[in-house]
Parts: sequence; C-alpha cells; structure tokens
Amino acid sequence: MLELHAQHIRMHQSADDKSAALVLLADALVADGLVAPGYLEGLRAREAQGSTYLGQGIAIPHGTPQTRDQVHATGVRLLQFPDGVDWGDGHRVYLAIGIAARSDEHLRLLQLLTRALGEADMSEALKNAERAETIIDLLQGAPQELALDSQLVALATAAEDFDELAWQSVKLLKKAECVESGFGNSLSLDDALPLGQGLWWLSSEQSVLRPALAFVTPARTLSHRGEPVTGLFCLSSLGEAHRSMLERLCDLLIEGRGEELARARSSRVVLEALGGEVAADWPQARVILANAHGLHARPAKILIEVAQQFAGDIRVRLAGTDGPGVSAKSLSKLLAMGVQRGQALEFLAEPGIAADALPVLVAAVEEGLGEAVEPLPAELDEVLEAPAAYPQTDTAAVARLQPGERIQAVAASPGIAIGPALVRTPLTMDFKREGESAQVEQQRLDAALDEVFAQIDRLIGESEVASVRDIFVTHQAMLRDPALREDVLAKIQQGLSAEAAWADEVEVAARQQEALHDALLAERAADLRDVGRRVLACLIGAEAEQAPDEPYVLVMDEVAPSDVATLNRQRVAGILTARGGATAHSAIIARALGIPAIVGAGAAVLGLARGTVLLLDGDRGELQVAPNEGELQKAIEARAQRLERQRLADARRLEPAVTRDGRRVEVAANLGSSAETADAVEQGAEAIGLLRTELVFMNHAQAPDQATQEVEYRRVLDALDGRPLVVRTLDVGGDKPLSYWPMPAEENPFLGVRGIRLSLQRPEVLEVQLRALLASAEGRPLRIMFPMVGFMEEWRAARQLVDRLRAEIPVADLQVGIMIEVPSAALIAPALAAEVDFFSIGTNDLTQYTLAIDRGHPSLSGQADGLHPAVLRLIGMTVEAAHAHGKWVGVCGELAADTLAVPLLIGLGVDELSVSARSIALVKARVRELDQARCRQLAQQALNLPGAAEVRAFVTEQD
Repeated sequence: MLELHAQHIRMHQSADDKSAALVLLADALVADGLVAPGYLEGLRAREAQGSTYLGQGIAIPHGTPQTRDQVHATGVRLLQFPDGVDWGDGHRVYLAIGIAARSDEHLRLLQLLTRALGEADMSEALKNAERAETIIDLLQGAPQELALDSQLVALATAAEDFDELAWQSVKLLKKAECVESGFGNSLSLDDALPLGQGLWWLSSEQSVLRPALAFVTPARTLSHRGEPVTGLFCLSSLGEAHRSMLERLCDLLIEGRGEELARARSSRVVLEALGGEVAADWPQARVILANAHGLHARPAKILIEVAQQFAGDIRVRLAGTDGPGVSAKSLSKLLAMGVQRGQALEFLAEPGIAADALPVLVAAVEEGLGEAVEPLPAELDEVLEAPAAYPQTDTAAVARLQPGERIQAVAASPGIAIGPALVRTPLTMDFKREGESAQVEQQRLDAALDEVFAQIDRLIGESEVASVRDIFVTHQAMLRDPALREDVLAKIQQGLSAEAAWADEVEVAARQQEALHDALLAERAADLRDVGRRVLACLIGAEAEQAPDEPYVLVMDEVAPSDVATLNRQRVAGILTARGGATAHSAIIARALGIPAIVGAGAAVLGLARGTVLLLDGDRGELQVAPNEGELQKAIEARAQRLERQRLADARRLEPAVTRDGRRVEVAANLGSSAETADAVEQGAEAIGLLRTELVFMNHAQAPDQATQEVEYRRVLDALDGRPLVVRTLDVGGDKPLSYWPMPAEENPFLGVRGIRLSLQRPEVLEVQLRALLASAEGRPLRIMFPMVGFMEEWRAARQLVDRLRAEIPVADLQVGIMIEVPSAALIAPALAAEVDFFSIGTNDLTQYTLAIDRGHPSLSGQADGLHPAVLRLIGMTVEAAHAHGKWVGVCGELAADTLAVPLLIGLGVDELSVSARSIALVKARVRELDQARCRQLAQQALNLPGAAEVRAFVTEQD
C-alpha cells in the first residue's frame, strides 16, 4: 500500500512551468531508486493524455501503462511549490505528488489520503506550509468519524461459538475496508468485555484503516466464559472517534435497553439506537457507471461540479446497499467508494431538489463525466429493469439438432444413459409489481420463506447422500439470510409486492456473486437463483410440470440442485444441460446420486422435441441425438460391459498397474482433505499424488498456525502407512481468495496474483506451512510441490526457503518439485528439470492457459479439452526434459482419469497418474490393458492431428 511520510516531501521547490516541475519529480523518484530515468517520458505522456490536476492546488503526476516497466519499486515523492506552478486550464499547483506504481495503486492512495478534499479549499494552507509534517496533516485531514452503518450490522448470524461470532464481526470490518488482514489476529478473545444483558465488547488498535464499529448477533444464544452472548460489538479503534457512540451505548445499557439491540430484526433499529448512519427516505435514481477506469479523480470532479449546481444535500451509494451513501459534493468520499466500471450508482436527493437534480446527475454519468466511454454489455442494463429476470437461454435463432448428430460437451457425471428427452423450461412467473400494504406483503413473504424452508427440510430428511444434505443445508442458510430479507423488506416498504421485491433482490445478490471472479463461487449464484425460484413459485402458487413414468433424460438450460435432488433415480436415466460446468452443485449431486450427466452442451439442446431419444456418455461428455437401433444396441452392451468392467476393476484395485509389456505406472489419489485419505487407500491408492491444502486454511478464521497444520498433515501421513505424499502448497489468489487474506479486485484473476506468486508475497505464511510439512514427515516420504510456477526465479525463491528450513528440520525422504500448469513452465522444462526433483502436470489449468479458454465458461468449457495436440505437446516436452535428468513426472489433472487420455499419457512417458479415489480401480484396469510400445505410436500420431475432437476419434478407432 502506498503511504505518505514526511521524509518523502521536498519543501520549498520552484519551477517555471509544468514541464520543469515534472523533471524535478522524475529526478526525485530516480534519486530514491523508485524508477528508471525513462519514467520521465511516462509522466509527460500522461499529462499529454489529460491533466493530472486533482483540485485544491494538488496534482498527482504518474506514468502510463507503457512505462510501468520503468518502475523499480512502488512509492511516492511530493514536491511543494510555494509560488505555484501553472498546470494548465487556469489551475495552479502548490503540491505535486509524483507516483511510481506498476498498476493502479495510486487509486488506493487517493481513496485513503484525500479525505480532506471536501468542499473547503486547502490550496492556501499548502502554499504557506513551512514543515513537511504540516503537509501530511493537511492531506490526512481532520480526525475520522466512526463508521457505523448497515453494512457493519449482521443480525441472527449463524455461529457455533463466541470465536466464530467474533470472526463474523471481523469479516464485516474487512468487507467495509475498515481494517487490514492482521486485525483479527490482534483481537484477544480472553479480553472480551461483558457489557451486561448478553452484550459483549471487543476492540483493537492494530491494522486499523479507519475507526468503525461492527455489531453482530447470533442466530441462537451462545455463551462465553460462562455468561450468555446475545450480541457482540467489535471496534476498530483509532483516536477518540468512538467516544460519543460509547457514551450513547452506556446510556442505553443503564436504561436497560440492551435487549432491544440483541433482539433487533432490522439494522435500522440498531443504527437509530446507537446514532449510526441511516438512509434518508428520499427520492432515488439509478445509473450504471461506464467509465473504463471507474470513478477516479477526473470524472469524480465533474460529478461534484454537477451536484454543486443544486443547493441541497445529494448523496450517492452503490446500488444494492442500503446505507445513507456519501455526499456527491465530496471528492474524497466519492474516491473512497472505489466504484468500478459496470457498477450501478444510486443517487438520493432532498425532496425539494430531487425532481431537478436526479435526471441531471443520471444524464451526466451516462455521458461519461467528461470521458469518452464504451457502451456497457446489454445484460448490465437489465440490473436496472424490473422485474429481475432469471437468466434463460434464447433458442429462437439456434438451429435444431438432427437425428444422428453428435455433440461434444462437458462430462459431469459418469455412466451411459438412454431415454426420451423431457425438455423442461422454467416456470412462467407472472406477478404484479405493486403490492398491497407492507404488512400484508411481509406476511406473505415470511410464509413463503417458512414453507420453502420446510420443503428443503423434508428433502434433507429423505436424502441418503451426505453431499446432497450439505448443499440443501446451505440453501436453508440462504433462506435465513437476514441481510437478504432486510433488503427485500426495504423494497416492500417502497410499495413493491413480495414477489417483485424478492425477485429483484435475489437477482442483485446473484449478480454480485457472479462478479467475484471465482469460478466456484460464481457457480453458487445458480444455487441462490434456485432458492429464489422456489420461493417465487411458492408466492404465486406455481406448480412444476409432471415428469413421465418411463425412464427419461432431463434436458434443461441449467439444472438447479433442487431439480436434481428431487428426481426419482429409477425414472431419470440422465441429465443434459445447455449451460453449467462440472463443478456446479447440480453436477456434484448428479455424481453423488449416480445419474449420468453432461453439461454445457449449448442452447440447441433446448430445441429438442419431447420424446426424442438421446444417448448420453457421461464419461466422455458426448451426446448423440436419435441414434439408430444399431447404435442403441451398442450403447446398451457398452453399459453392461462398463458395469462388469467396474466390478472386475474393483476386485483388483489393490494390485499395481502394470502394462502388458511390463511398464509400472503409479496410480495415486487427489485429495481435498485429510479425512479422505483412508478411503483413498482402501480404493487402491499407491500414494497421494495431490493433497490440496486450501481447506486447511479455509476452515479457520485466520491463517492456521504450525501446530494446527501439523495435525492435518500427520493425519494423512499416518493413514498412508509409508506411501508417498505429494502436497501442493497453498494455492489461492484473486480467483479463490481467503476471507482473512483480502486481495484487490483483478481484471483477470486467473492471470493475476495466485499460487506461488501470492505465497512469495507473503513468505511468512508459506514458511509456516513448510515448517509444518517438514515437521510432520518424521521419516516418511514427503513430496512438496509449488503451484503456478512460470518463471525460474519463482522456483528458486521457493526452493531456497525449503533448503533453509530443511537445515533446521531434517527430513530423510524429501523431494521438492513444481506443478506444470503454465505453458511457460513447460517450455522451459529443460532448465527447470535440472533443479527440481519432479514435475506434476495440472492439466486443468494447463489446458485453460494453453487454449485461452476459461474452463468454467458456460459456452466454451466444452472446448477446453486436454487432449488438444497443443496440450499433449507441452506434456511430452515436460516428460522428455524430466527423464533426461532422471526425474519423474505425474499428471494430477482430470485428464489422468480420462480413459481415452490414459494410453496417450503413457505413450508420452508419464510415470504417475493421480485421480479421484473413485477412479483409481478403473484407471489401473485401463493401464493393464495397454502396451507401452503401442501407446508411444498412438501418442506420436496424435500430436500431428489438428484438434482434440480428432484425437478422441483417433484413439477411439484404435482402441
């Protein structure tokens, strides 16, 4: 994070013009080692694009994206010009803040350090300042007010104990950007102060960005140190900002009103009692910001000028939040919002000026606030429309599938399914936008929520599969989400019907989930919409179409978890969807229930006539439309053979996998948690080829210490009983962040700071994990591998850390390697192979990066096939380089369990295949069928084919 210090300021400078001032700034940045001399050209080029004048006598010169390679280190240097410098357009600068940044860190600087730039002009104070400390005080502004608004209140929160309740309060403070990641660690739960009436108090002054108070109540009464807990206040303390609020709280407690806070069902009740910020009941207007770089300084200045035309209070907030918003006339407040392109703004204006001001403000934002803007995707505009529509695929312009046609999609659940198509379209949800009285609509909403909760409770009770029950428990938590209910009630208070308010807010919440830049989390938006549809159907009394009695293939745009879990497994032969990925909850449930499924087949499948016979191969992700009798008979025979094959494979699952000509291939298991180890061994795993350690970190409110991690790793090693363990170090990042390790939003998190890149930025976290791994080995075979390595420097930095720790904690049988997931790593494999002990190829990511296809993309994921010759060539290069140095190579991606891929992987020389535990027996059986020499021939021929489809067809013909 960029910070200002007095030693960064050079006082009493002079320059004849802006050009001379830029030279002085560049010299200062170069002299302190922040940039190379060429950065001056970047400063000049940036000014040529548009003035960096910020306002009130301040300019913020910085380079262009083209000169970021000139930046050695992130930092700022400030020059004071008491006589001022003409910055153009009639602006005079008394303080120039030169910024050296490799990305957009300067935007964060503006958010944090320009609070003082409100309506009052500070240019004279900057001009007359005699000391650098005075400049710092001016920029940091007056003491901050205590933040206390709706986003810092969470009522009826699910928590098992006091520790978890405290963690929830810290999450609120982090989400509101009031504290940094170290804040939670600084809280001492033993020092929690009981206030009486079940209320407790926690506070810390460490890692605080701004003073704020969070208030959390548990869904059920908890206890701490033998006393009841009905509510918890958590303060991020900074100065005296909290004093007046604390006095008000004391008065409430003296009056015996603490129970009001603990029993509150609305954040407004809490905020009004404590004197927090409550949104005014003013006219509102929404508009989506289209500016490429969001609401940064220049467009924010234009917005202020527009707002200042009206003599009254105008506030703005992000749509979907119910706080009071910030003044539209305050530059610092606008910048602190950090609004990005595509986010919706909501303006609120005093009733006396609203009719005139709101249309002008909306028009100014739509016109770009002084910047040329590109139109937003059409779907973003739908956020502003009512009612919110659940996404559906338009099939009007899609060509119909013909008899005999084959479609390659995503294999989601194994098995062969045959049956007539039942194309199920979403229920028509017709309802009125306007409601009756708020009381009537609230009663209807609560009745529907209770009814759907009970329906799901029955599904949980009837389900025999643990993973299904877990997913529906999550759905129940969504129904009981107090924040969602509160947002819906706010819409009802505005006159909307229960149906319209519920549909609107569920869709807003789902879109926010999809915007998290995490494939797994984004897919959970489908779960939220699933819950939303169930409640909406209950409200309008809609009933689902009855399924036929005969076995059928269910065809839908995207199958919701409740659709799958309520299916009769004796009647549903298979599932086919137009959209979705293999990690969606519906796919997880289909696998757990043993229903063959193919997802992401494209919109054309929704045009299938009811009763069209379909043939699904859930192992290969292949669909055949209206197959002839011969093909059907072959499929029936193949299904019977598959069952027999599984039976025979299970019987030999504990035997090694050896090809017909004597080549031994190790078959290992991929694990997500230590609890799965015993089952993997029982299924025939000869090793653990990939232990994902993310769950160890996700299951705790803060980074787990060495002792906690050792328990998990020892549990795996104990269960392996001498078999090797390959552990992947923590693999998180912008695409899958940890709650206590916040990261700035990235335009493309899959190409951003993740895996080893992130670990090397937090070496203290990596060191704790490595110490725990080494300490847990105790003479047993341990292999440590680092994810997402793309550069030799990353590998060497990680290996150096292991070597240093290994000197302290000796391990008799240790190997250290990397995952080959990035094409650059495969291309420099000859150099890496000289230093690593092994390679493990993560074909999921390697395929994604090689083919430039997001493997979670709803329409493209079917093309992200690891059997593409480009991916196979990278695998072959990796193996060749490793074997030249006597090192082994494993494959731990989904390709390792693909029956068509196994002969090619063996032909390319792969030494180990690591798959899910349920696939071990079949993979071993597949290896035993093969001949190493023949596999080499197949692999070489496959490398010369043009695409994955041709490779699959070729291997099928040769099989």
